[in-house]
Amino acid sequence: MRITTELPGKITVDNTTEKTTVTATVANGGTKDSGPVTLSVVGFDGMKITAVEGCVPIPEGRLPQGSNSGYACVIDNIAAGKHRSYEVAATFDLQKTGKICLPVTEGTSEKLIWQQGPVPFGTSQPTPNAPDTPLLLGTDNVPFGPEKPPAADDLPRTGPAGSTLPLALAALALFALGGTGIWWTTRRAGRP
Repeated sequence: MRITTELPGKITVDNTTEKTTVTATVANGGTKDSGPVTLSVVGFDGMKITAVEGCVPIPEGRLPQGSNSGYACVIDNIAAGKHRSYEVAATFDLQKTGKICLPVTEGTSEKLIWQQGPVPFGTSQPTPNAPDTPLLLGTDNVPFGPEKPPAADDLPRTGPAGSTLPLALAALALFALGGTGIWWTTRRAGRP
């Protein structure tokens, strides 16, 4: 089993409603079935997750520290070489930096097996007079201002749990999926 996640390189935000959609994908690049896993989709700062197709919201009081929204997707199995994709609805405040995080845990346990982010969606080429603003993955947001490239160490790495460090003092969040409690450690990739 080799679990990874993927986000699109570019999304657009409606300048009037601040709504956007994202496709989040979890894949098994290994040679064996994954068995049960849980994909979480979590929003930070200016990015708020409002719905994830087929998934349940994480209760507000049990969100990972520093996040503003999140959904958990319990997956019974991902066959070797296969993937699952989820349509994510979100809002993005163009006056802020918005981040998204995709952790994957084993079954309904606390064992983190992969995490992407929290990684920013942003732009260095704002378009205030257009109907929408394009945002690029891994780019810090510059709200309707001069171009500013992101600093190299502002971009979190993507990778397996072994290469991650705790985010916000390794806060633990317990959230309910039906009647089952799941411990989930909020983490971020280590910096070089």
